[in-house]
Amino acid sequence: MRHFPIFLDLLDRPALVVGEGARADAKAAALAAAGAVVVRHDGQAAPDAAAIRAAIVVFICVFDEAVARETAARARAERVPVNVVDRPDLSTFVMPAIVDRGDVVVAVGTGGAAPVLARRIRARIQQILPERLGNLAAFSNRFRATVKAAIPDFDSRRRLWERVLAGPIADQVLAGREPEAHAAMVEAINRREVPPAGIVHLVGAGPGDPELLTLKALRLIEEAEVVVHDDLVSAEILARARVDAIRIPVGKRQGRPSTPQAEIEAILVRHAAAGHRVVRLKGGDPFVFGRGGEEVEALRAAGIPYTVVPGITAALGCAAALDLPLTHRGHASALTLVTGQGRLGAGPPVPADPRHTVALYMGRGAAAAVAGRLLQGGRDPATPVAVVENGTRPDQRVAFGTLAGLGQLVEGECSDGPALIFIGETVALAHGAPAAVDATPPRRRAGGAA
Repeated sequence: MRHFPIFLDLLDRPALVVGEGARADAKAAALAAAGAVVVRHDGQAAPDAAAIRAAIVVFICVFDEAVARETAARARAERVPVNVVDRPDLSTFVMPAIVDRGDVVVAVGTGGAAPVLARRIRARIQQILPERLGNLAAFSNRFRATVKAAIPDFDSRRRLWERVLAGPIADQVLAGREPEAHAAMVEAINRREVPPAGIVHLVGAGPGDPELLTLKALRLIEEAEVVVHDDLVSAEILARARVDAIRIPVGKRQGRPSTPQAEIEAILVRHAAAGHRVVRLKGGDPFVFGRGGEEVEALRAAGIPYTVVPGITAALGCAAALDLPLTHRGHASALTLVTGQGRLGAGPPVPADPRHTVALYMGRGAAAAVAGRLLQGGRDPATPVAVVENGTRPDQRVAFGTLAGLGQLVEGECSDGPALIFIGETVALAHGAPAAVDATPPRRRAGGAA
């Protein structure tokens, strides 16, 4: 290690930026963000020794070789740290690639040898670190003195902080729920201990493609001790969980034996109460036909902390896979998501307005009935439809047809995978859709949208 990493406190201290243009402006902005008093010099000639001596640090952003060398030499003579952009040989320090999370700052350096590599590493670190990590550091700092006064023993304090930062209190802060975290922290200090670190994260796994996971979802899956997952969650996504995580399948598939909802809720409560970090992994989004609301109610009733992480719901994922616009100024001004199953009546309410695009979830058994109600409501029998099976996955299959033949299309084309049905004029704009969609015989495309 040639360059020793160090963090300078520049708050209200002068920092000299020599030069003009985009590079100098970027350096000045970064220094200002750190609280420095930025002093600018145009760099037409080297600043005098007095200007350099007054600065805590000097950045040189000039293209003139002579000015850069002379300014750097003066800074070294005055023993002021100096950085010359893209010239590590003239610098006494090099600038790292920075990940800024407020009170948490990560610096990645390559000694000036490979700045592009440092930026690539920074990008990977940004994907891993939670966006609110700085909030967690600030939260911890607010309680430092209180914890020290309440728990004089160093080892006991350390154990408390370890439990706090690896448990539901930290998770609540990272989820933006600081009032709940504050109350739990006060209780932990008063009890001189942290309750079991159990928490449930209701996580949307998206429509199936692992690359459509959110960064937060991926992090929580990788950290989970218990993963309670739907049958529709792909094996590729489940593979992201740690090897020693307990995996509990609780799939619900039409016409098959399935885990009752009350039993799923009991599993979540039981494992969280035992101190486990639980991820309830759902296909699509937890709050779009995923019974996430029922599980939240059960967790609240049991006093279990939880967070909700949204996922890309099937309608959005499948539409993107087909280049199918769900709204379009010339065709559709509204989108309706409906389910073919539920407790609220004999069938889903579906709008017959031709300006609506309808996305029908779990509609294999209800497709014919839904089509009938739309036709009775006045929807054009020639309205284009698409049935997407295993959407966004490598084995995606798409069948195109018309509303009049939707029941026959679903019966003849669907196999065993999860299917989503699109109904509306925008279906004709999907990639691969026939110019004039005809339901007999159905047109099928295999292997994705392309």
